[in-house]
Amino acid sequence: MFNHHFTNVSRYTELILYKTYADLKAETERTYLGFLWWIFEPIMYMSVFYIFFDVLLQIKTENYVPFLLVGLTVWQWFKSCLSHGAETILASHHLMQQVHLPKAIFPIILILTDSTKFVFLFILLLVFLWFYGYGVGLPYLALPAVLLVQFLFTASLTFLLAAIVPFLPDLRFVVENLLMAVFFMSGIFMSADAIPEVYRSYYYLNPIVSIIESYRDILMYNTWPSGLALLIIGTLSLIGIWLAVRLIARFEYVYPKVMQ
Repeated sequence: MFNHHFTNVSRYTELILYKTYADLKAETERTYLGFLWWIFEPIMYMSVFYIFFDVLLQIKTENYVPFLLVGLTVWQWFKSCLSHGAETILASHHLMQQVHLPKAIFPIILILTDSTKFVFLFILLLVFLWFYGYGVGLPYLALPAVLLVQFLFTASLTFLLAAIVPFLPDLRFVVENLLMAVFFMSGIFMSADAIPEVYRSYYYLNPIVSIIESYRDILMYNTWPSGLALLIIGTLSLIGIWLAVRLIARFEYVYPKVMQ
C-alpha cells in the first residue's frame, strides 16, 4: 500500500513543483517588498532576540551574535514547516471535494515552499558569518548532510501532524504552544555547557539541539559535527516519514468525509 501510494505521489511531480512555484509567487505579490520580505521579516525577528538577550541581559557567551543567529535561522525553518504544515491536509478540504489527489501532496508542497524561503535566509546567514570573520573550512563538506538530516527530521514531523490534524483540528493550537516550549529548550540561546551535567543527557533527547550544534560546529568552530548523532536522527526521521506517509495513505479516502 505504501509503495503504491509513493508511486502515485511521484506521478504528480510536475504538479507539486508548479504549485510550489505558484505559492511562492503568490506570496511575493502580496507585499510591496516581494521576496525580500522573506529576508527582512526574520531579520527583524532575530533583532528582537539579539537586543533582549545580548544588549539588555548581556549574556557573556563568546561571539553571541553569530551564535544566536545560527540557532534562530535553523529554528525558523523547522518552526515554519511544522506550524504551517500541520494544516495542509485540513485546509485543502474544498479541493478534495472537487478532485482526487494523493493527500501527501499537500504537506510536500508546503515543505518545499518553506524550504525555498529558508535557502534565501541561509545564504544571508553564510554571508554574515563570512563578513564577521568565519572562514570556509574542510568541515563545510558535511554541511549538505546536516541540511539533509534537518530536512528529513522536519518532514517526518510535518507529515505526521498533517495526517493527524484533520481528525483533531484543535491540535493546531497545541502545536503552537509546544513549539514555543521547545524553542527555549533547543540550544538557541545557550550552549550545552550551560546545562547542568545531570540534565544534559535529557537535553540531548531533543534532536534539534544536535542539529543546531552541528551547524555551529561547521560554520563557527570549523570542526566536524557528530556523525553518529546525525546518523541516528536521519535514520529515525526516515522511519518517521515512512510511518507518517503510510498513515496518510491509510486515511486517503477518509479525509474528505471527515472534513465535510
